[in-house]
Amino acid sequence: MKVTVKLFAIVRDRAGVSDVALDLPDEATIATAAEALALQFPAVESFLPRCAFALNLEYTSVSEPLKDGDELAVIPPVSGG
Repeated sequence: MKVTVKLFAIVRDRAGVSDVALDLPDEATIATAAEALALQFPAVESFLPRCAFALNLEYTSVSEPLKDGDELAVIPPVSGG
């Protein structure tokens, strides 16, 4: 299945791209997508455990299954004031 992943903030900066298409197995979850991102972009691996994930514009857990054509957003924590 193909999933579009949108990257934000430091994750986007470290990956050098704002979005990426991943080819994942049919039984993939958000955790599977995060693992694939870490393999493709090693510079983002350390940030992924602290990121929030939104699947088709709704925040969800890493155990959520994915479907072909889904859009996954990777949103790192932000700080400042």
